[in-house]
Amino acid sequence: MEQMMENSNEYLLKDAPIKKAVLSLSVPMMIGTSVGAIYSVINAYFIGLLHNTQMISAITIGMPVFIALMAIGNMFGVGTSTYITRLIAVKNTEKAKKVAGYGFYMSLIVALLLGVIGVVAINPLLKLLGVDMPMYNYAMQYVVTLLITGFTTTINFTLEQIIRSEGAAKESMYGMIINVVVNLIFDPLLILVLHFHVIGAALAIAVANLASMLYYLYYLSNKSDHLKGFARHIFLSVKDQIEVLKIGVSELMNSGFMIISTLLLNVYAVHYGDDIVAGFGIATRLVQVPQFLVMGIFFGVIPLFAYNYSSKNKKRLNASFKTACAFIALIVFVFVSLTYLLRYPILGLFTDSPSLIKVGEYILIASLVTTVFNGFTGLILGLFQGTGKGLPTIIISIIQSLLIIPIILYMNANFGLHGLVWASTVTEFIAFCIGIGCYFYYRKDFHAA
Repeated sequence: MEQMMENSNEYLLKDAPIKKAVLSLSVPMMIGTSVGAIYSVINAYFIGLLHNTQMISAITIGMPVFIALMAIGNMFGVGTSTYITRLIAVKNTEKAKKVAGYGFYMSLIVALLLGVIGVVAINPLLKLLGVDMPMYNYAMQYVVTLLITGFTTTINFTLEQIIRSEGAAKESMYGMIINVVVNLIFDPLLILVLHFHVIGAALAIAVANLASMLYYLYYLSNKSDHLKGFARHIFLSVKDQIEVLKIGVSELMNSGFMIISTLLLNVYAVHYGDDIVAGFGIATRLVQVPQFLVMGIFFGVIPLFAYNYSSKNKKRLNASFKTACAFIALIVFVFVSLTYLLRYPILGLFTDSPSLIKVGEYILIASLVTTVFNGFTGLILGLFQGTGKGLPTIIISIIQSLLIIPIILYMNANFGLHGLVWASTVTEFIAFCIGIGCYFYYRKDFHAA
């Protein structure tokens, strides 16, 4: 009986040793959140082999579109998964199935709508993204392909988090491995062999997401401990939709931080020349590796927070938070240090231009500093999301998603390129301070009396 319990997914959430629980839930998410970074690095590498700066700039310019598709998936994924975990903790599996079905179908509908609107309004969209004439055709090809196939990205992110809601960490990892392997196969095939170039880069993302999406659907429909039959449900009461969206919308706003900052950086970077745009693209892709690994920790432990908060095990909740803090500190130190020390040979993989390497190095240093603050802010945000506290999640998300706008405008106007490079760092530091303040304000809710 004890052995059976240890083999169940719920065991990780309820009874497993804290370090084992945190690692078992976070390692798959570290792989999963790194998928976006891996896509970016792989795409930039194979596109870089074509020695065309405009193509590199085009996939950099198109990054906000991919982030938007990912953000929709995260909105429904985080919103539904945290609620599902809390429902599982109190044994309400029927409602959990309804919530899962709602998240699946809504992510599909919203992604399809976004794709249609984006394709119809492609010219204004490209103008908004900051596309100039030399890269126009490449950018249009890349963005249109992303939009048409974007539902695969969105649903994949939603389903992966729904699977984790019941502690199925290994299964989420299997889907991520499928995703990366398929992407590694189709990227060189479509970009270099079939000469689809930037279209091939976007198609490879779609095929990889489709493969893992089908795996997740198979698992949830046939192997899930609590959610079999979820696809038969689509409707949810208004009250339950609010419970999903109060957390999900904050995640959308948090993703909006990446969209808005990337968008504004692209628009202003264009004025400094193609080398600057490409430099931002390469440096951003490199720093995403440690950033997304850290993101894997705080996304991974959200079900742990949700389950133990709902079951009123505050001692385990607090221990989980402290352990996650320690792991984030370790990852930040190791990977940020390695990325900095190896910056020259790594940058050299993407370009042989001395001026581009110099620009990329400077932007990379600022981005690495940003990572230090972002990791701990994300963990605090994950704690509030997991425990269903909508107000502090929205406050922190607003700081991250909206404050970046005036900071970029001010720093670019007063410090030029230097201000543009360091604007995200300043924003993330302020969000970190606000997050710390919110944590201490709500601290009594997470600690046993």
